Amino acid sequence: MAAVDAGADAIGLVLWERSPRAVSIEIAAEICSRVPAFITTVALTVDADADLVNGIRDKLKVDIIQCHGNESPECCERSGIPYMKAIRMRKDVVLEEEIERFSGARSILLDAYRKGIPGGTGERFDWLRIPASYRPQIVLAGGLNSANVAEAITTVKPYAVDVSGGVEASPGIKDHRKITEFVAAVRVGDQRVYG
Repeated sequence: MAAVDAGADAIGLVLWERSPRAVSIEIAAEICSRVPAFITTVALTVDADADLVNGIRDKLKVDIIQCHGNESPECCERSGIPYMKAIRMRKDVVLEEEIERFSGARSILLDAYRKGIPGGTGERFDWLRIPASYRPQIVLAGGLNSANVAEAITTVKPYAVDVSGGVEASPGIKDHRKITEFVAAVRVGDQRVYG
């Protein structure tokens, strides 16, 4: 709710039990019931099994699922809920091929890569690896915080930005002041790009 109060356009609910940010389906449902209209709710999963996908579909009122593992396009589509595919920017990833492979995704999120950790590393990748023609379509993640998000927006001009670790006091514990500062810095970046 601090993200909503700060002016965020979307909130993420981590449903991967190995994350320090994880919430249960029940807590996610409670949060979703309190989110006002026009704020997008995102359920983040990592290689979700059928039980979790069914729980999300049947118990949560989310707008989109963020698939952040090694899912195939078919796995991402099985819930019937629109999805966003996270692509971790390994050195060998061919972004154009991955975007084509996940052409059914509502959007593509680009994140930093660290072996064995599907996201939330607090690390950034080289933004210049993103072809200019794809930049307006992507959600940029990876090591963003209030000190660099305006630069990220002016450099990449992404559709949106995503943050988790960059607004935490410690892993899994959000800092309301950092959330407010991050959203304010996003507005600065938007102002620089769009006037």
